Parts: sequence; C-alpha cells; structure tokens
Amino acid sequence: MKPRLVALAAALDGAWRRLLALPPRRAAWLVWTVLAVPFVVAVVVLHGRNWHPVLDLAMTELRVRDVGGARTPLIGLPGRIGRFPDQGSHPGPLSFYLLAPVYRAFASTAWSLLLSMVVLDLIAIGAVMWLAQRRRSTRLVLAAGGFVVIVIRGYGMLVLTQPWNPYLPLLCWLVVMFAAWSVLLGDHRMVIVVAIAGSVAAQTHMPYLGLCVGLGGLCVAAMVLGVVRHPLERAAVGSALAGAGVVSLVLWTPVVIDQIRNTPGNLSMLNTYFRNPPEEPVGMGEGVALLLRHLDVWRVVSGTFGGDGFFVDAAYRLDGTVVPGLLFIVVWFAAVVVAWRMRHRALLALHALLGFTMTLAIISMGRIFGKVWYYLTLWAWSVTLLALVSVIWTGLAAATHPWKRPRLLDHGWLGNIRLRRAPGVVVAAFGVLAVLSLIPLTVDAATVEAPEQHLSDGLAALVGPTADALRDGAGLATGVDGTYVITWSDALYFGSQGYGLVNELERRGFRVGVPNTWRVPVTQHRVIEPTAATAGVHLATGSYIEQAASSRRQAWLSSCRCSTRTSSGCNSISGFR
Repeated sequence: MKPRLVALAAALDGAWRRLLALPPRRAAWLVWTVLAVPFVVAVVVLHGRNWHPVLDLAMTELRVRDVGGARTPLIGLPGRIGRFPDQGSHPGPLSFYLLAPVYRAFASTAWSLLLSMVVLDLIAIGAVMWLAQRRRSTRLVLAAGGFVVIVIRGYGMLVLTQPWNPYLPLLCWLVVMFAAWSVLLGDHRMVIVVAIAGSVAAQTHMPYLGLCVGLGGLCVAAMVLGVVRHPLERAAVGSALAGAGVVSLVLWTPVVIDQIRNTPGNLSMLNTYFRNPPEEPVGMGEGVALLLRHLDVWRVVSGTFGGDGFFVDAAYRLDGTVVPGLLFIVVWFAAVVVAWRMRHRALLALHALLGFTMTLAIISMGRIFGKVWYYLTLWAWSVTLLALVSVIWTGLAAATHPWKRPRLLDHGWLGNIRLRRAPGVVVAAFGVLAVLSLIPLTVDAATVEAPEQHLSDGLAALVGPTADALRDGAGLATGVDGTYVITWSDALYFGSQGYGLVNELERRGFRVGVPNTWRVPVTQHRVIEPTAATAGVHLATGSYIEQAASSRRQAWLSSCRCSTRTSSGCNSISGFR
C-alpha cells in the first residue's frame, strides 16, 4: 500500500505543479469551465421539474416578458417599501434587461427564466476569474476559484438558480468587490466594472444600493489620491472615470425616465420612505451586532465540511453570541498590522477594501426597518469569507517575508520547520478542499428543486383546465379574443398562485389582467376594470374554496358558470352584469 500512496502523492504533486505552470489566462478558463459543471447539471435537472413561477418570480417573468416593447419596465420589482397598494419598488430594471435575451432565445418558457439566471451566474463567475487573472498570478486565479466554490456551496444551487431579486445579485456582488480591489491596486479601468456590476446589484435589491455607491466612492477617492501622488497618471485616471460616468449615466437612464414621467416617481417614493420610515431602524448598535454575528467564521469553516446552503442556514439564526465575531475582528486587525509592517501592497488594498465594506455593512444593517429578514444580509457572508481569506493570506505572506526572525527559529527543533514551504502546502490544501467541494456541489445540483415547487404543482393542476375552459367559451368566456380579469382569495400564500395564474394565462396567449388594487405587483398596464372585461376568473384557496363555491353573489361577479377545482384550489369563470 505504501508504494501506491507514494505514487499517488507524486502524481498529485506533479498535477499541482503543472497546474501552477499554466498561464493565468488559461488557468482562469480552466477554473471557469470546472465551476460551470454543477450549473449545467442544475439547469438540466430543472428542465424536468414542470415549474410554474409564483409570487415574486411570476412578477419577474411578467416584467422580463415586457422588455423590448412599449411597456419596457423602468423600475425594479416591488418591495416592502410603503404600504400596499401604493408601494414602491426596488430602484431599477437592469436585472429584467439582462434576463431577457436568453429568456427569449429559449422560447420564453418558465424554464428559460431559470436558464437566464444560470447564465448570469456564469458570467459573474467568469468576471471574477478575469479580474483575478489580470493580477497575472496563477496562484491567485486558483485561490479565487476556490473562494468562489465555497461561496457557491454556501448559498446552494436552489438559491443561485433562482432569479429572485434578493438572490440575483449575490455573485454580482463578488464582481463588485474584486473589481474595487483591482482599482485600489491601480487598475484604473476596472472602475468601469465597478460601475456596471454595482449598478446591476444596486438596482435589483435595495440593500446593495448603499454598499455599491460606497465602494464606488472609495474607488473614485483612491484614484483621485493616486493622481495627486502621481500626476502622470492623470490622463489614464480621467479616461477611466469618464468611462465609468458614461456607463453609469446610461444604466440609470430608465430610472430617471420613470422619475420624470410619473408623479410620484419611484425615486421620490424611495426617498420619502427611507426619510420617514413606518418603523424605527434597528440602530447602529444592532448593526454592529449583526456584522459580528456574520463574522462568526466557525460557521463558514464548519459549513464548508457540511452540506450546501450553509450561508442561508446561518442567516436564519442571527441571534447568537457576538463573541466569535469579536475574536475574529481582533485577529483581522492583527493581520492588518502585519500586512502594514510587510508593506504588502495587495494585502493592504484588500484589508482597506474589507475595512471600508464592514463599515458600510454596519450602516446598511443598522438602517434595516422592522424584522431583519434573512435575505437582507445574505451578501455579508461572502464578505466574511473574503476576510477569512485575507487573514490566511497574510499569515502565509508573513511566513515567507524576509524579516529577521528570533533566534528561537534558527535553533532547536523549530529550526527544522520549513517556513518557506508552508504557503505552498496551505495553498495546495486549499485547492484540494475546493476540488472536493465540487463533489457535493454537483450532487446538490443533481437534486436541485425549482423555487416553491409545492405551490407550482398546485398551480399546474389549475392552469391547464382553466385555459381549456376559456378557449372552449365556458360561461361568458370568448376564447383568446376575450379580456379576462383575474382575482383571488388566498388563505395561505399571499396570493402567490394568483400572480402565477396571471402569468401562465398570459403565456398561453390570453389577454388577462387584475383590478387596480394589484397595479404595482402586476404592473399598471395589466390593470383591467371589471366592467371592461369579458369574464372574470377567481382563484380561491384554503378556507376560501367553500366560501367561493357557496356564494351566490359577489360584489362584482355573477353566478359561477364554470369551475375548475383541485385539492390545491378552485377557479371559477363568470361573466359581468
């Protein structure tokens, strides 16, 4: 057995050396290709799930379907901003624009929406690898790949294949951080990447707005300071800042158009809401506590050796002790001091980025109103992992730094330690961990579920019969030539399947809409006054099923002419007087 183990170790060592000998660009492509495998597996598995979007994902598909037409969305998805039905939305529509090309190319099916999300994930991963290879270090490329593997496992394939607006920017946020780090290292043109990725994240979900604006400001400040110190770089810095400015102006133009067209515009609603919130913010003290709970690196380390989705699991339990986070902050501060003494430029830039990001995190978390929902701070776990990587990297750099060591290290048994080999051993161990992480990640991908599959299954049981009844002219329905208003009484899931019913009937070619009450989530141009509709379709769930079935007269519906009923719900189609 021993000769075989020796041979295996030699083979692995040879493979590792060949890997390190690759040019950074080729290494980046190789890592990206490997990381793409679980996403490809996941999207193939999801193709067979017979998925029908509900609630927010149904609202998302409605807006993606509108892209490119006269009703192209100008703002983001509705959020917990203001009070229903006059609620505000997340800042911008970039996520809808990015999802639309692949969605249309693959026949505008529900599955193609998930495929679009996977493509965006792979683009984000590719951007991270590209940013890493710009540092011209194969070791850094491989380390970045390992970092991304652990991030993917932390969030899990169920989250990363789901185009829900809190989830969609998670990998895009990695691009923002890596690009900002590049800018701090003097790669001025990467400020344009910060502007692009930051705009996508900030428009898609509000918590990223302050984070991305803050990091953008840090990049601008660093570039201006660089010009002061090195006037010869003025032209390059000016060109990069001008490019970032133009890109930002273009990407935020739809938001500005909405503000000009509407009274009040969405920006005004956001401003009013956050200046006069309905509840008091949790406060800076709680913001510090939340950050420290996220800095519990033990959750990250133990999760890496456990099941996928450990970031999400930890996000549900943010009421524990802050002691592990405090201890890690002490260690991180020590790493900053060591990096400063070494004058290690790359590490100092990374530590500066992390310190500024943590400050922004405290402000962002402290401004949360009401309940701290798990999805509001999911982005913070990747910051924690990056901080952990920075500490490990600092330790490895310190082990090989040519400063004078105490005599204790030159004599006795400690003198036998080969400190210069430690970084290679640790990096190799990190690489092995990353490779081994791909196995459970691929297994996770092979068993991934579609979002809210149980609600999707119930909706699937209703959509087909309802569409058939409308086509066959049940009640006062007139087939695809009619106009139908959809309403619902949902006892369990906030009207989730009602939004899905609108989406699915529209997919099948029917002109459907909702009463004015649902104008924000379903969009204003899908509002249909009941008196202008050919017939109405009402969805009831839970205790409302019997109530809807036994009611002889509703406020705006005549008696039920046709009904579709399953264990999940009941649809009735009726005409208007």
